[in-house]
Amino acid sequence: MATSLCCGLHTTPPGSPQLHQWKLSKKKGRCPSLNRVKSATVTSKLELSPLPYLMNSLEPYMSSETLEQHWGRHQRAHVESLNEQIEGTGFEEMSLEDIVVASYNKGDPHPSFKHAAQIWNHDFFWNSMKPGGGGKPSGVLLELIERDFGSFEGMLRELKRAASTQFGSGWAWLVYKANRLDVENAVNPCPTEEDNKLVVAKSPNAVNPLVWDYSPLLGIDVWEHAYYLDYENRRADYVSVFLEKLVSWEVVSSRLEMAMAQASGRGKQGDGNEEDEMSDGEAVEMYLDSESDDSDAE
Repeated sequence: MATSLCCGLHTTPPGSPQLHQWKLSKKKGRCPSLNRVKSATVTSKLELSPLPYLMNSLEPYMSSETLEQHWGRHQRAHVESLNEQIEGTGFEEMSLEDIVVASYNKGDPHPSFKHAAQIWNHDFFWNSMKPGGGGKPSGVLLELIERDFGSFEGMLRELKRAASTQFGSGWAWLVYKANRLDVENAVNPCPTEEDNKLVVAKSPNAVNPLVWDYSPLLGIDVWEHAYYLDYENRRADYVSVFLEKLVSWEVVSSRLEMAMAQASGRGKQGDGNEEDEMSDGEAVEMYLDSESDDSDAE
């Protein structure tokens, strides 16, 4: 069953947004899940990242007209709005992913959150596709899919269901769940599930995995402007075509490899810190999204 997603990205493997290069945080006591590799400090205005392929390369499944509107207009507007909103603020010197996490503000987002998150979401989305995509994954990714969903077809059904049932605008995600500790400014939507597994989830509006303790592997944009020019109101058809003809399983596999490597490192780091953290007697804070952000409640 899909979950309204609360999760976090930790790596920048090939195919991830190009605005970010990260390094491990060395701050003691900080959950390893937030050991994001930080990009260079933003000292100038953010720019719209180029597409990783030609505008017409995804045709006939995604038209150049859709890309011109979606990337060239909608994402560009988010970049311009974010630059205006963060000018002269503390956000101006942060990396994009740090802006996303900080502006999420424990579930009470600042106005800049939707722009920063949507910039990141779209970079991730564009890099999740390739001309001649689709097919079936292989290697470790396929092994985990079959372990956690029973079959590749079972995973596709869950992902299609999440994308098709997300009420209104939002995103559907395939993520690697490897969180070991509760983290500040985050919610764990499946606290009783065992760690180190694949999970299908969905999130409303601009909410993305950076604000939670999961590693996203694949994201599907289900905002109407992502598909209306090509599929009108047939969201389910668009989602099926995306998965069957556009997704780059090679990129998803590379993201999984990096997520698993980081999870292993976090496990070793967490084993040495858990006892100390428990002895500090500090309460663990959990921040739940309001019902207005719960896609199933809208």
